[in-house]
Amino acid sequence: MRYLTACLAIVLFVGATTIAAAAPGDDGYIEGYAAAVLERELGRPAPSLRVRNGVVTVQYADLAGAADRARVLAQLEQIRGVVRVEVVEAGAQPTPPGVIVTKEAPRVLAEWQGGLLPGGVLFGPLIADPRWPHFAASWQHYTGDRQLTDVAAVSFGESFALYRDRVGSGWWEVGLHAGVFAVFDLDSSSFDLINADYLVGIPLTYRQGDFSAIFRLFHQSSHLGDEFLLRTRSNRVNLSYESVDLRLSYEFGEVLRVYGGGGYLFDQDPTNLDPLSAQYGVELTSPWPGPDSRWRPIAAVDIQHREENNWSADASARLGVEIEGVLATRKLQILFEYFNGHSPNGQFYKNRVEYYGIGTHFHF
Repeated sequence: MRYLTACLAIVLFVGATTIAAAAPGDDGYIEGYAAAVLERELGRPAPSLRVRNGVVTVQYADLAGAADRARVLAQLEQIRGVVRVEVVEAGAQPTPPGVIVTKEAPRVLAEWQGGLLPGGVLFGPLIADPRWPHFAASWQHYTGDRQLTDVAAVSFGESFALYRDRVGSGWWEVGLHAGVFAVFDLDSSSFDLINADYLVGIPLTYRQGDFSAIFRLFHQSSHLGDEFLLRTRSNRVNLSYESVDLRLSYEFGEVLRVYGGGGYLFDQDPTNLDPLSAQYGVELTSPWPGPDSRWRPIAAVDIQHREENNWSADASARLGVEIEGVLATRKLQILFEYFNGHSPNGQFYKNRVEYYGIGTHFHF
């Protein structure tokens, strides 16, 4: 319980995080930034884009090719120095110069975009889940481990929506979920590859308002690195399985998210691997320093239990800063991390480990 208490303390610490904010830009800076956002999302320039006195104006016609127009408009509004975003019909005039305006939410054309390759995903990534596909690189320091001390952990992957459509008052989508997770021994002479896990699956997701759910069918397999295997003569375990799982998530505004669910393994190797698992967690996004800022403190705790390990808790906690608008519409997270429980690295799933570290995480 002391590890779980430490994880929850990290989450509560998010409100005290302080970092210097960037200075707002002028109209030229805003227009350049907005042009980059639109060109990235549309695949072409938006000729109607104008910025005057911090008011961003763009025509409806120029947003027709946006994969997720709501997200694009939200990105424009979050540019520092933007007073508001106006979406106008062709030939319509924006607010005249000199008129006093106050910041307001952009006029959203559609909450989500439907059809093939719509962009974005209905179910957001789980920030503290050690096996959620995304691009990341971290340094981890293991405490009291017989084989490892300093480790480099990298992951490559992402979730993509292949098709999305409405169902009643909500949305559903089917997509692709894939990633590679590898760890390297930084204390060995050649930075030996220790273990690599491969995950590929098909997620079916649903969203209505602040509620979202994801049902996944996926495969995961694990492989030891040759140099590590020869040097340590570890007993190789050919860990491989198919799995189905379900996660339910609810967001309380833009500040708090809670989720939970469970999973079931089948066609597993070793064949005696117990199949059941459970997972739940909480994520916090600080409302400070305000809507004008591109960055904000975040924190998350993820707890997992597996029947194979007698339902003991595997706790993962992450705390740091999320920066929006990196490379147009990407999100960059710089996070301190802590883990205590059975190793998330497939070959070592029976070993208890404890580590802390720091990493960068990149989300589309």
